[in-house]
Amino acid sequence: MPEVMFAGPDGRLEGRYHHSSAPNAPLALVLHPHPLHGGTMNNRITYAMYRAFEKMGFSVMRYNSRGVGRSQGRYDGGIGEISDAAAALDWMQMVNPNASGLWIAGYSFGAFVGMQLLMRRPEITGWISVAPPANHYDFGFLAPCPCGGLMIAGENDELVPEPAVRKLVDKLNTQKGVTVDYRIFKGADHVFANHADEVAEALEDHVSTVMNRKALALAAD
Repeated sequence: MPEVMFAGPDGRLEGRYHHSSAPNAPLALVLHPHPLHGGTMNNRITYAMYRAFEKMGFSVMRYNSRGVGRSQGRYDGGIGEISDAAAALDWMQMVNPNASGLWIAGYSFGAFVGMQLLMRRPEITGWISVAPPANHYDFGFLAPCPCGGLMIAGENDELVPEPAVRKLVDKLNTQKGVTVDYRIFKGADHVFANHADEVAEALEDHVSTVMNRKALALAAD
């Protein structure tokens, strides 16, 4: 997984990027948890999602947002971090101009940033949100949400209680044409300490189901 440095809005950003050998492979961008609470691209759940996309044949990137690791700049309360995510997406799209799809996956704070990016980039075709901090941030901007996705919550999450995530899921599921695949992991807290493999398996299951459905729809046309 080669290290890459690319231009961000507040200086250079550090990432790890896997380029698929398949022509026109779909893209995936993976976003890490809160930088002020130790969140980096090497976070266990972030890494597990990265490897899951790699295994599925995607070209995939995870990166450090501003002020994390060797990325320049400083934490910007989420606003600048959305611009960092957009810059990472720009870099991947420049390298892969004919990609067949685009997925965004985020964990905790990364899920919030990812969903903000989803609203700004209509080319995103699917999303994964693990423990989205629905009790800390207002997700009302997802109106309307452009597409369905996978949301994962920990049954024993002490930082983002499961009912707060369920409330967000219920709200999104009332929107026309949007279906959220909601999965609650029994015994999991916010760090998903013993559940990284389960997160990866849920991601693979959801993404392959959605992609197979789309392929069948195209074949039927």
